Amino acid sequence: MKRVVILIDGAADEPIEELGGKTPLEFADTPNIDAMAPYSTIGMATTIPEGCLPGSDTANLAIMGYDPRIYDFGRSPLEAISVGIDLEKSDVTFRVNLVSLTEEEEAYEDKKILDHSSDEITTEEADILIKAVEEAFGDEIRKFYTGVSYRHILVWDKGTIDVDLTPPHDILGKTIGKYSPKGSNADYIWDIMKKSYDLLNKHPVNIDRKKRGLNPANSIWLWGEGTKPNLSSFTEKYDVDGSVISAVDLIKGIAISSGLESIDVDGVTGNVDTNYKGKADAAIKALLEEDKGFVYVHLEGPDECGHQQDRDGKIKSLERIDQEIINPIKDALDRSGQDYKILIMPDHPTPLRLRTHTMDPVPYMIYKKDAKLVDSNADYGESYAAGTGKDIYEGYTIMDELFRP
Repeated sequence: MKRVVILIDGAADEPIEELGGKTPLEFADTPNIDAMAPYSTIGMATTIPEGCLPGSDTANLAIMGYDPRIYDFGRSPLEAISVGIDLEKSDVTFRVNLVSLTEEEEAYEDKKILDHSSDEITTEEADILIKAVEEAFGDEIRKFYTGVSYRHILVWDKGTIDVDLTPPHDILGKTIGKYSPKGSNADYIWDIMKKSYDLLNKHPVNIDRKKRGLNPANSIWLWGEGTKPNLSSFTEKYDVDGSVISAVDLIKGIAISSGLESIDVDGVTGNVDTNYKGKADAAIKALLEEDKGFVYVHLEGPDECGHQQDRDGKIKSLERIDQEIINPIKDALDRSGQDYKILIMPDHPTPLRLRTHTMDPVPYMIYKKDAKLVDSNADYGESYAAGTGKDIYEGYTIMDELFRP
């Protein structure tokens, strides 16, 4: 049996008055999901255990079958592995965002975060800036590495995770001085973040971006500290050969660390205008041409729209996922004649109102080929899922449900 996960990052949300009291997931035109829902198991899953932070690392590890309370390495080491960094046991890693800060305030601590992604800066531009950061602040024990778009890595030999750092997407529009680092090495981290503004704000790359009407990537922001991961083998646990398809280094790092293949697809961006067709084609090829038993397709667009408070973009991304991911994958599996199961769910909510992740449970839907009718009125959305009583309180067990016959 083929098993597929369609992971719609950040899709879960709150009821919105302008949408008639519906959530974006309930409001979006998703005829393919709608057709599957009456034959599916639908409920709510808790992907963020109590005591864990509501990050994509925690939630995706849970959905992949790893208890985040055990496998808690932080997100940056998984991203580091994805970009090919060979970590030592003594290394501590940090995510380095290229962020856009307001410019009118004189003091760094009085500035606000305009954009945690610097208008989705291109990797080519970011590479120039990160190399400038490495030249200015890198040394024998600290080294900066280019990642993808605004997401980069600092590796600190014999560093410490005894530090309190705030994700930049949690404080959009807020004064950054209230969220300065706390704990070990906090003064050093704050100092290089502060100095990075002086380095980057007048950099030719950012001068050019301003001329083009784009937000400058005028500061680094450190967060997501972690240590070298040691995941058990997904392949051995579920006795399956599988692949992961994502534009995001974090998800690729989980794949590599768990023994799954990470498939690169040209033109994927991690936002609403990604290469959906390329992802669907890659999934179909892995399942039917390469005979993989498991494929995990990660779609980041709804999450990015949630952070940007882009309601229309979030709805559009959900509709495109339904039409350009779910429809062709299900159609190809139907035509193949093989048995299959599809799990559709978000990792966590990213409510438009809050612009950040929450710990609330998320709706899941498991569809099995040739399943009998469950409920002709079924609807894949937060309200319906919350009323079915089919709750999964330990999110890391949902993969076991998918692998049941």
